Amino acid sequence: MPDGTSILEGVKMSTTLQSSTTEIEKESKPGFNWQSLSPYGFLLPFLIIFSVFGIFPLLFSVFLSFHQWNPVEGLSAMSYVGTENYYIALTDPWLWRSLKNTFWLAITSGVAQHLVAIPVAYVLVSMSDRLRHWLTSAYFLPFITSTVAASLIFFNMYSPNSGIINQALIALADSSYLGWAFGWVNDYQPIRWLENADMLKPSIAFMVFWKYTGFNIVLYTTGLMTIPKEILEAARMDGANAFHRFWHISLPMIRPFVFFAITMTIIGNLQLFEEPFVLTRGSGGTGQAGLTISMYLYKVGWEWLEMGTASAISWLLFALIAFFTSIQFIFFGKKGLQGH
Repeated sequence: MPDGTSILEGVKMSTTLQSSTTEIEKESKPGFNWQSLSPYGFLLPFLIIFSVFGIFPLLFSVFLSFHQWNPVEGLSAMSYVGTENYYIALTDPWLWRSLKNTFWLAITSGVAQHLVAIPVAYVLVSMSDRLRHWLTSAYFLPFITSTVAASLIFFNMYSPNSGIINQALIALADSSYLGWAFGWVNDYQPIRWLENADMLKPSIAFMVFWKYTGFNIVLYTTGLMTIPKEILEAARMDGANAFHRFWHISLPMIRPFVFFAITMTIIGNLQLFEEPFVLTRGSGGTGQAGLTISMYLYKVGWEWLEMGTASAISWLLFALIAFFTSIQFIFFGKKGLQGH
């Protein structure tokens, strides 16, 4: 006969099997599992905020671009006009003037940023870690500085009579050592950097160059540091000089970083607003020489209160940025990204 201990163990095992079978049957029964919704509960606050402040304004902007609306008169004043807003925008000479200024600023400041950033980054990589970190931080500082604050500083620097730039040029012209090279400057004093239509765009472009070059330097420095040192050392052993190592090895291997940097430059420079707005006090400057398409959009929407036309301009700007970004990806980015 089995002893009492064996009987008790058998009863416990039977009870455990029955309970396990019951739990399996419960889990296998069809029904709604509320626990599957718990992740969405945590995401719900973000989804609500994103829908209200992200998706709704986007869709409303599309809807508004086909309507004429003065926000002061309320929603009841909104009237459907079809594609008239797009026609008005495309036939407005101010739009094409602002586009011309935007392209000039984007190309001038953008090309200079990368032509300076890549060589500087290549030099930084060859330095010691401590010196490289200090210089990288110094170059990156303008990028994290408030754009409005920096624009106000540059506005004072460009002052015709008391600005530090004109004062420095006068000091160089009067110098006994460099007067021969800068003597001609006194003939043009005071230089009106922000009042002369010919000087306004270069002044804005220089500030954009100063502010965003550091970002590209940091980006290219990071890219160059990902190149294995063994490859560069092998090239050096094979007789390649510094220029050949840079041109044939380093530059091709950071092509994805170049693609990203240029893409960000295209997107950012085509949306220039704060720098020209502050430097021209919102007027666009003499002859509208500093008027960018973002400033023109602001004028149409918030000064002239033509929200429908402003929405149409914003979508035209989006299409323009998407077009140039796609062109840049097709002719440069796709090839670069395939190799990595």
